[in-house]
Amino acid sequence: MTYAPAPVPPAAAPGRALRSPVGLSYAVTVLLGVVVVVDLLIIAASLNMRSFLSGVTSGTADFDEDAASRADYAMAGSSVLYVAAVVAAGTLFIVWFHRVRQNAEVFAPDTQRRTPGWAIGAWFIPIANLWIPRGIAADVLRASRTDPYGGEAKGRGLLNAWWGVWVWSTVFDRYASRTYDKAQDAEAIHDAAALVLAGAGFDIVAAVLAVLFVRRLTSMQHAKAVAGRTVPSA
Repeated sequence: MTYAPAPVPPAAAPGRALRSPVGLSYAVTVLLGVVVVVDLLIIAASLNMRSFLSGVTSGTADFDEDAASRADYAMAGSSVLYVAAVVAAGTLFIVWFHRVRQNAEVFAPDTQRRTPGWAIGAWFIPIANLWIPRGIAADVLRASRTDPYGGEAKGRGLLNAWWGVWVWSTVFDRYASRTYDKAQDAEAIHDAAALVLAGAGFDIVAAVLAVLFVRRLTSMQHAKAVAGRTVPSA
């Protein structure tokens, strides 16, 4: 009886070397934590705005211009902080994402359907950025497994959960922001603030799942590098 030989993984491209994603993962985790804190500020500002407008719309309280200004400043200020936090976290996340994609080129290059450059560029393609980066992440997960050519698809459920919540959060947040910006009267602003509040809640869930995904994939790559007696360069 003859046996088919086991597949031999192709050699990594010349000049490729593993680079540790651990330090970047810590920084991404911290910045995503900042995003969560800012989301909590948005929730607080939204609750404050709704509380103020509830009295006005129900007729149980007189309109206080100073209180209205404070509520409006809180909403605007938390929105500005959110944009700054998301830009910082998103930038560092993409740097980390590109790092783990480059490592996948060392682990199992034949499992990657797109070149490393896509790990950066895909995020800036409108509409397509809602699914292309997820495919890249799935490929990197496969390459980072102990056996890229068999076994369980470790981390795939977490990836799907994070990606699904992130897409929903992104779409819902844009809808909530536009609704709030278009609101003119007190009742419309009161209702729109509830959408903004909900959007911040979804964003918190997405950020937490993103942290878990970053830690999982980073841990997989670090463990594989150590097991292969390959020490990632700094």
